[in-house]
Amino acid sequence: MLFPPSEDLPSDVLAAVDLGSNSFHMIVARTAGGHVQVIDRLKEMVRLGEGLTPEKTLRPEVEARALACLERFGQRLRNLPPGSVRAVGTNTLRQIRPDCEFLARAEAALGHPIEVISGREEARLIYLGVANGLAPDGGRRLVVDIGGGSTELIVGEGFQAKLRESLHMGCVSMSLRYFPKGKVTAKAMEKAELAGAMEIRPVRERFRKSGWRSAVGSSGTIKSIATVLSNAGWCKDGISAEALAKLRQVLIDAGSLAEVQLKGLAEERRPVFAGGLAVLRAVFLNLGIERMLVSDEALREGLLYEKIGVLQQQDVQKRTVASLVQRFSIDEEHAARVRDTALILYGQVVQPWNLTDRNHPVLLTWAAQLHEIGLAVSHSQYQKHGAYLLRHADLSGFSRQEQAVLAVLVLGHRRKFPSDEFQQLSPAAQVWAKRLCIILRLAVLLHRGRSPAAKPFPMLQVQGDHLHLRFPEYWLAERPLTQLELEEEAKRLAPVGIRLTFGAAAGF
Repeated sequence: MLFPPSEDLPSDVLAAVDLGSNSFHMIVARTAGGHVQVIDRLKEMVRLGEGLTPEKTLRPEVEARALACLERFGQRLRNLPPGSVRAVGTNTLRQIRPDCEFLARAEAALGHPIEVISGREEARLIYLGVANGLAPDGGRRLVVDIGGGSTELIVGEGFQAKLRESLHMGCVSMSLRYFPKGKVTAKAMEKAELAGAMEIRPVRERFRKSGWRSAVGSSGTIKSIATVLSNAGWCKDGISAEALAKLRQVLIDAGSLAEVQLKGLAEERRPVFAGGLAVLRAVFLNLGIERMLVSDEALREGLLYEKIGVLQQQDVQKRTVASLVQRFSIDEEHAARVRDTALILYGQVVQPWNLTDRNHPVLLTWAAQLHEIGLAVSHSQYQKHGAYLLRHADLSGFSRQEQAVLAVLVLGHRRKFPSDEFQQLSPAAQVWAKRLCIILRLAVLLHRGRSPAAKPFPMLQVQGDHLHLRFPEYWLAERPLTQLELEEEAKRLAPVGIRLTFGAAAGF
């Protein structure tokens, strides 16, 4: 999270909010012993995806609809302290331009921070939610979740996702493109299913050969289809390929979603029903599914179980960083020395620089451990390569906002200070991220020689944008190269309004 959490995290009440492209969901639950007991649910069909313009902004009427929903959710969540609520945005929020400021208005309406997560991170959390609702000995399974703007495919075993992908097709996007005004024809359905097949094609063989034994579907689209099939008497247990074919023909024969009579089809689901069916048919046909079970759990439950896991120190981010360190052959010992120095400097300025969010030292730690990740690409301007990797990689456990901060910290750890890049962060993050970057720069500079020998840590004093480093008497005089590097660093920081001075301290 990139916002100050409460230190008074409730011991047994957590909430999750899922801002999907079709519907917004909120769930409040009491937790005990790793189990979740739902005490409140809210769901509204917002259809955020249909309001996305070609310029990647939201149409005013759709934005108003979304904010009104979040205001209602906020009324229920206002009494829960920050840190006990996790809200995430998916496909449509991934596409909205940051400068339209919808995310800031959405956070104000909800009263809690909102993370924008990548498609593969969404897939991981969906699987976590579904897996916690299934028997643990079910073997390797395929999980399919059809949202408004994306479809997630995951193969996993137990609680661990082994293979995950997010495809750019969903019930809203497919309905808008192939079934405008609810008109359904055989030609339109065939085109929609072919479009789904094209989207699946790059990953088809990997999923077909991944060894899954059973298929499970989650999300409103799949649950709605299962309800209709059950009420029609075509499939009493989940969804079968044969029953899907019958439903497809019924829609085509009716010719219009407004005319079709299907018991169990909610009116709010009707406008996107044909698009959802086309996506599910494409998945069945291309992955060789004959029958699919249906799960009541999905992304929001995954968020809750993830939250419980974090409270129990099952930290996904730690595993992700450790994996990156190994994958890109980062010098762990050097990174650890930079990390330790950065945290010591941080501890000296935490109060005067108001770096009291408990996630500040965590992000500083990750940045220090990963600051040389770009060396795997090239030594020349490796900070730029590292920033690119961290910004665009699928990092389990990290939101898009967190990845953006890590990227700018790594980009700014050496050479020219990238002040323009900090302007791309949210207004709330710009000041503290800039200060964390300065701390990281100093830590890296002090270990420029890469010597494993212990160093006396300097004393760092700050007053606004003035930093003063004090070293043991005679230490700097004996190290003219370090003194020269500090002089160069002062020159680099001056253009962005940071004054760096340094000297010896008698009796240090």
